[in-house]
Amino acid sequence: MTVYLENETEYVFPFPAQELAEQVVLAVLDLENCPYETQVNMLVTDGEGIRSYNRRYRGIDAETDVLSFPGISFEREADFSVVEESAADYFDPDTGELILGDIVLSAPRVFEQAEKYGHSVRREFAFLTAHSMFHLCGYDHETQQEAARMEEKQERILTALGITREKGQTGERET
Repeated sequence: MTVYLENETEYVFPFPAQELAEQVVLAVLDLENCPYETQVNMLVTDGEGIRSYNRRYRGIDAETDVLSFPGISFEREADFSVVEESAADYFDPDTGELILGDIVLSAPRVFEQAEKYGHSVRREFAFLTAHSMFHLCGYDHETQQEAARMEEKQERILTALGITREKGQTGERET
């Protein structure tokens, strides 16, 4: 598994961002029983950067916290068998890794939302990474049922990584 993380901002995270991203990505892939070595591209940008991506690719002229650009059109969530039919379209020819997709994360939003929700910047970064990873695995939250399913999976990942909601433990969220 390879996570290419680029931080094009001046924001400095109070934890090793590359390491945490890799932990979250691996935890999601394990939970979803991904049978392949994968590649995920992750860009940390500023408010204007993510607004530009949102405008260009979604037609929404507004900042957001995270954007997901899946490399696979799943017919069913996390059904990785879809890539077998067109392997040349989905795998990096140099590494053999499945190109899962791209994540664009807003650094200012990570810090703002951590403050807003009363938890650590680490938790917010991990939460948004997990959220985006589930999108890259074919999940969505258009209905209440889909949203509840994604939320349960995100919480399962954070709990497994020991990133809990207990107040006082580096100010984690209490929701």
